[in-house]
Amino acid sequence: MDATNKKLPPRERKNEWPKYLAWAFVAALIIWAFVGMPAFAIKPNAGQIGGSIMSGIFHPDWAYVYRGDGEDLVSTLLQTIAIAFIGTFISAIVSLPFAFWAANTKHEFWLVTRSGKFLLTAIRTFPEIVLALMFIKAVGPSAFAGVLAVGFHSVGMLAKLFSEAIENLDNGAGESVTSAGGTRMDVTMLATIPQLLPELISNTLYRFELAIRSASILGIVGAGGIGTPLIFAISARAWSRVGIILLGIVIMVTLVDFISGSIRKKLI
Repeated sequence: MDATNKKLPPRERKNEWPKYLAWAFVAALIIWAFVGMPAFAIKPNAGQIGGSIMSGIFHPDWAYVYRGDGEDLVSTLLQTIAIAFIGTFISAIVSLPFAFWAANTKHEFWLVTRSGKFLLTAIRTFPEIVLALMFIKAVGPSAFAGVLAVGFHSVGMLAKLFSEAIENLDNGAGESVTSAGGTRMDVTMLATIPQLLPELISNTLYRFELAIRSASILGIVGAGGIGTPLIFAISARAWSRVGIILLGIVIMVTLVDFISGSIRKKLI
């Protein structure tokens, strides 16, 4: 008789009940989620509104691309890139000490590392849109609030990636510097940082790609960038302007992803 056709022993069959219990829990969760959803109510004029939106997207307002008044598409896209770039650049510098704090291999006491990881998790808990609302109350509605929101959230993300890179470092170079009489600062500057630099730049560029997307919507709450004219155009039902703004965002994100991805491939 083939071994695959043999029945499982009673003990092995009993050990399968956690798997069935997990599947039952997932099924119950899915059913509960769908039951709790409101009824799908479609407005009578939904087709007309959808047609207007699609017509505006496929017939964009080309006159809005550049007008020279600082409120056109090119100016707001450049402001969005500036918000993402400055926020990411500042956070990359601020993240380094937090990364060494949270790295497992750099502390003798586990409580130090755990406290660093807990702090980074707490920072990442707040989405950029919530941080933007908080900073707007502090500094007013402006691009500076967007920079602070992107930068603060990026510290939590970059420091986590940097700390993982530190944990995966090869200690051979550091041991060589130490055996040659180098101090701990010499180990950091001559062995740790040179090994980390490609990884730091790659992670920073990746975070910049994500920051571009975040900065594109922060203007919806008044934190500068392309989101501000976008929400105004949607409120005014100016679908042609919405179309050109969305087209500009797609081109901007695509170009940034392509350039950043090309640089990261050369670094890795």
